[in-house]
Formats: sequence, C-alpha cells, structure tokens
Amino acid sequence: MDSKLSFKSYAVVGMMLFALFFGAGNLIFPAQLGQYAGTNVWLAIFGFLITGVGLPLLGILAIGYSKSDDLQDLSSRVHPVYGLVFTAMLYLTIGPFFALPRTGAVSYEVGVAPFIGDGNATIGLLIFSLIFFGVSLLVSLNPTKIVDSIGKILSPAILVTLGVLLVAAFVKPMGSQEAPQPVYTSGAFFTGFTEGYNTMDALASLVFGIIVISAVRKMGVTSSKGVLMATMKSGIVASALLAIVYTGIAYLGSTSTAVLGVMETGGPVLSGASNYYFGTFGATLLAVIIILACLTTAIGLTVANAEFFHKLTPKVSYKMYVIIFSVFSLVVTNAGLSNIITYSIPVLMFLYPLAIVLIMLAFLSPLFKHAQLVYVSTIIVTFFISIIDGFKTLTSLLGIENPAWLQSVVDFYSATLPLYNNGLGWLLPAIVVIAITTMIARSKKNVKVQAAQQNS
Repeated sequence: MDSKLSFKSYAVVGMMLFALFFGAGNLIFPAQLGQYAGTNVWLAIFGFLITGVGLPLLGILAIGYSKSDDLQDLSSRVHPVYGLVFTAMLYLTIGPFFALPRTGAVSYEVGVAPFIGDGNATIGLLIFSLIFFGVSLLVSLNPTKIVDSIGKILSPAILVTLGVLLVAAFVKPMGSQEAPQPVYTSGAFFTGFTEGYNTMDALASLVFGIIVISAVRKMGVTSSKGVLMATMKSGIVASALLAIVYTGIAYLGSTSTAVLGVMETGGPVLSGASNYYFGTFGATLLAVIIILACLTTAIGLTVANAEFFHKLTPKVSYKMYVIIFSVFSLVVTNAGLSNIITYSIPVLMFLYPLAIVLIMLAFLSPLFKHAQLVYVSTIIVTFFISIIDGFKTLTSLLGIENPAWLQSVVDFYSATLPLYNNGLGWLLPAIVVIAITTMIARSKKNVKVQAAQQNS
C-alpha cells in the first residue's frame, strides 16, 4: 500500500528536481534568447519551454514509466552496444566536454568579469578557473552531504534573488523591446525550440530520473503507478518554477538591449541588469550566489561522471577519474564561454533528436510489445538525419563551406523532409517509422500467438 503524500512532499521533491535541472548556467540562455528575439520573445520562449522544460519532465517520467534501472538499461533496448555508447556520450556531454566547463565559464562571466577590466580577462579566467575547479576537485574526491545541504539553501536563494530582479524588470523595464535579430525574424518558435537544447536538461533528465524515483520510493510510494503519479506531480512543481524563471529572464533580456547593447552571451545581460537595478551590491550578491550554485553543480556533475566511468572501467579508480575530468574541464573552460557554447551546439543537434526519440519510444513501447525492431529502426533513421544536422551546424558556426558530399545530403533532406530547415527534419520520419514497424511487430506477435495456439 502506497503512502499518501502531502503537497509539501511533492514540493520537496519538486524543489530537489528543480535544483538538479537548474544549473546556474541555464540562466544565460533565456537572457540571450530575449535579447535576440526582441518583439518576438513570446513566440521564441514558447519553443524554448518545450525543449527546456517539457522534455526534461518527459525524460524523468520515461525512466519511471519504462521501469528501467537507468539510462543505459533503457537505451540498451536498441542494442547493448548502443546503450553503452549513447550513455557514455550523454555523460561526457553533460560532464567534462561541455556542461562542466560551462559552470566555470558562467561563474566567471557573471561573477568576476564585470569587476575586472577587459585587458585582464584571459589571466582572470585562468586564475578563477584554477580556484573553481581546485575546490570542485577537492570536494568531489570526498563528496559529502554538505554539498546537498548547500544546494538546498542555494536554490531558494537563487529564486528569491531572481524574483526581486524580475519583478523590477516587469515593473520598470530597462527599455522597450526592439526588432528581432535576423535568426528570430521568421521562425522564432523553431529557433527557440532548438535553443532549448542548450540547457541540456532533457539529456540530464535521463540520468537524473532514477534519483527522483528513488526519492519518491523512500517516501513510501512503491507501486509503479504510484511512483509515476508522484514523480509527475513533483515534476510539475519543478517545471512550473523553471517556466516562470525562464520566461521572466527572457523578458528581461528583451528589454535590455537599449541600455546594455546586444551581448555575445547571456552572462553579461544578467550582471548588467543587476547593476542597473541594484547597483554594485545587487551585482555582487547575484555573483556570489551564482558562483556557489555553479560550484555545487560542478561537483555533482564531476561525481556522477566519475562514478559512471569507474563502474564502466573499474581498473581506473574513482579518484583518478575525478582528477582527469577536473583538469580537462579546467582546460576547456579557458577557451571561453562563447566557444564552449559554439562547439556544444553541433553535438546537441546530433544527440537531442536521439534522446527525444528514445523518450517517445519509452512511452509507446507497450503498443509494439517492446519489440527491438521498432527501437532499432527508429533510432537508425533518426541517427542518419541528426548526424547530418550536427555536421551542417558545425560548418555553419565555423563559417566554412560544406564539403560536396555533405551539401548533397543537406540539399536532399531540405527538398524531401518537412521542417528540415527548422531543425526538426527527423521528427516526421521517426513517427512514420514507429507507425510502420509497430504494425509489423504486432502482426508478427499475432502470428506467433496463433501458431502457439495451433500447436497446443
């Protein structure tokens, strides 16, 4: 018999989930979106919320609904080798390749850069990142519940601080919303949709899902249906908070360009707005809270990656992985926030469709009796479209021409796939393949059942 949970219980788990998703780095993307979208901000933020809030919630629910032990267990339904490779790539993406260095870079951009001159930016970032990842490394070597406790304090602190800033932005905007940048002039919804990939929360949800489910079970909810319902209610709390924060920051960004100008990233937008409304004290308070929040996120990501890869290759110690990931992240951080974001986008354009399709398959799996045929076929079709998206995005960001082979494939996809030029060319093919292979799988199952009945 499941325990009956109060709203307070759902709120506690919801706040925990919010803290897991809301790395302070997530602040910079809606701020940048707001600046670039201008008068089209509401359409753009709607697309952003689907991938930045809706998908992470579905990712958490997918782990619970599928009754999987973890992401590797779920993705191994395609094939054990795919499960291993996909999970490892996902961990590295939300770990040392991009999300982990981003915690250091965002901390510096928001917390330190405004207080030092541009001439000292390079050495300032180096010194700061050495301290930041030095502390992260030391704590990650011996992680304790202190980090969790700090996280529980910091989440409400961020919400209160941001709340005051966003109320000020709504009551007394810095300026009027200006005309959108070219990328948001038409197709603002679709641009916002793919911008939501930058949060990496849908990827993280497939890793963090089991943490939330374990928390619900510890509260006395043990049945599959009970766990799913409790996870959903807690997820709605977290999603509502995320949606409010993202929308408020996007609006703040959209009204800031007249005063701050158009920034390369969202970090200076937040620090500039804090300084505009509350002076040096406001900017300093925001800086301290964001640095601490990023530090706890960095520790959590380091520990999660080190534990996963140590379990994968026990011969390499947990502590060695902590050192490797910390040093690697330190090096990548010093490439600068804009470079980290630039090189992460092609990887996310490749990984996100695969993650979204896996979430879809987890929910639809009972319809096709969990047949491997459906998993394999859908992932293959999605893979061949999303990997081209990744390459195309990379060449575009680097400002180089596509090789002839790549351009011919892009031209073919553009001419034949609906929504391809909006970054969603994989969606309809995936749905069609799921529908066709589901019918095949169900017919095969029925033939086997009939044969078994005839033989009995």
